[in-house]
Amino acid sequence: MDVDEEMTASTSADVSVPVSGNGSAASAVDALSLQPALPVIAPVVSAPVIPPIAPIPVPIPVPRPLAPLPLRPPASRPPLAPNGDSRSSDSDSDEEESGLNRGATGPTQEYEISEESKLIRERHEKAVQELLMKRRAAALAVPTNDNAVRARLRRLGEPITLFGEREMERRDRLRALMAKLDSEGQLEKLMKAHEDEEAAASVAPSELEEDIQYPFYTEGSQALLEARREIAKYSIVKSALRLHRARRKRDDPDEDLDSEIDWSLKQAASLELECSEIGDDRPLSGCSVSHDGKMLATCSLSGVAKLWSMPEVKKVSALKGHIERATDVAFSPVNYQLATASADRTARLWNQEGSVLRKFEGHLDRLARISFHPSGRYLGTASFDKTWRLWDVETGEELLLQEGHSRSVYGISFHRDGSLAASCGLDSLARVWDLRSGRSILALQGHVKPVLGVSFSPNGYHLATGGEDNTCRIWDLRKRKSLYIIPAHSNLISQVKFEQQEGYFLVTASYDMTAKVWSSKDFKPVKTLSGHESKVTSLDIVGGQFSLNFQKHITIDLYYLLSLL
Repeated sequence: MDVDEEMTASTSADVSVPVSGNGSAASAVDALSLQPALPVIAPVVSAPVIPPIAPIPVPIPVPRPLAPLPLRPPASRPPLAPNGDSRSSDSDSDEEESGLNRGATGPTQEYEISEESKLIRERHEKAVQELLMKRRAAALAVPTNDNAVRARLRRLGEPITLFGEREMERRDRLRALMAKLDSEGQLEKLMKAHEDEEAAASVAPSELEEDIQYPFYTEGSQALLEARREIAKYSIVKSALRLHRARRKRDDPDEDLDSEIDWSLKQAASLELECSEIGDDRPLSGCSVSHDGKMLATCSLSGVAKLWSMPEVKKVSALKGHIERATDVAFSPVNYQLATASADRTARLWNQEGSVLRKFEGHLDRLARISFHPSGRYLGTASFDKTWRLWDVETGEELLLQEGHSRSVYGISFHRDGSLAASCGLDSLARVWDLRSGRSILALQGHVKPVLGVSFSPNGYHLATGGEDNTCRIWDLRKRKSLYIIPAHSNLISQVKFEQQEGYFLVTASYDMTAKVWSSKDFKPVKTLSGHESKVTSLDIVGGQFSLNFQKHITIDLYYLLSLL
């Protein structure tokens, strides 16, 4: 509206012409009508500026004075109930007034603490005491040397070691003991022990060493030294012959080793059951064939060992003497003498007539397997007392008590050269020992369950083990590791043995009622001796003859194979 009014006013101002008279007015009108009409341009109008509006003052209300509250008359205190509990008040002011009245007149009732609160308080106090004890123990100076820790425990009247206790655990026990004495105020006893240690430190070192030093080895006898020398001489000759024969087979163009192995395996695959004989009234536990294959020895849980003639398998004699079950039997590799092991903790040496020649006593638990040294002069026995021992066959003297297994020792075998012995046990471990020095040169770890059988190969560098994990492992002594794992049976392997002439094949016995023959070339199965009705507990191989013992049916099964040339 304002813009339109301004435009109208400016237009009327522009066309207004003074009129002096009628004629002049007409001429003026003509002049106006004759002038061309100019275009009307709208002026640019800026937005009006609105001045700021001042805030309207708000009057501050003045508080009105409050009227004084009327005084409330004091409420009378309710009487106590007959059981001693006061009635609850109607308001907080009553509780405050009652609290003031109680404060003015003195305490008339004690608060009772619940059992849960007492337990929490005791637990808290105990935790605080333990924390303080730990802080006090951490601030104490405890010796780091184990011998010094033992000496201080002894001076404090405490046992120097506990069953299964390690060095750090012993030091922590000493620290806790010192902190306890410090908290109980028995500083005199602690200081006296410290003074005794300082006095003992001034003593000659030789006296202190004699008091606490322990030998780390067992000194052997003169007989053991002589035996080691004889074993070394024997093994040198045998190993030289074995190496010479291996070189001859390798270098001689007329020797065809592969053809010889294939022929041997072919003969092994033709094994047939020759005969079966009842061996005893109780289950049989071990068997052994003599070095020439003319005699067979068996033992049973009745404690009686028996001799049988071969190949007709006729009973020759019975060896009675053990008062407990017999666990194993072994023929000497040089004659017809044989040894038996028993659960009565003894081993006995017999002749073929049934007379006892030697009695080997010393084991602390029942015996398991036994084995003769290739020289025939020594006998090895494995026992459940976690040791195996070496005996002199001629004198019956114990030459060596060898520890090393953490659990019972079950099997033992000697290297063909006579220089090494292998033991296996219920700790799932097999160990190889050097008989010339007494050192444990190999610890063969791989089985996950107890190892029950071990055998050296005639080639000199292979070792077979079998155990409760149903597998037979072949170890290479040169590479010091497992060469091959044979998933041999569906039940535990009770015994394993190499063929003792050339080692061309391997035989395993198992509780799955079978025995199996394996090629030593590629460890593939050659023959499965099945059809038995009970567990196979033992086996032996000499030349071409196999003897297998069966536990439940108490029988001897004999297999024949052509002799290997």
